[in-house]
Amino acid sequence: MEYGLLAAAIAAEVAGTTAMKYSDGFTRLWPSLLTVAGYVLAFSLLAQTLKTMSVGTAYTIWAGVGTAAIAAIGMIFMGESTSLVRLTGIALVIVGVVVLNAGGAH
Repeated sequence: MEYGLLAAAIAAEVAGTTAMKYSDGFTRLWPSLLTVAGYVLAFSLLAQTLKTMSVGTAYTIWAGVGTAAIAAIGMIFMGESTSLVRLTGIALVIVGVVVLNAGGAH
């Protein structure tokens, strides 16, 4: 259950960040509202996750997976450059999440 909540928190954060790109600096109403809704939902779900999961584990996964997902979305859907350096950076974020969580929650 806790990983399901965390996955939903990540999805909400990614949706909110993606909408932020389209908000044009919060000058467009609907993308701006989607940004706020995405972040409110993301933090609410993350807060629920923290009831049963350690903050280090939850936040590492939330931030790392969210960062990698947004970088990939930017490259695939928003025309951002794709290079070996950028792909290596995404891979390093993922490896960092795995390494930080390899010892389990303490």
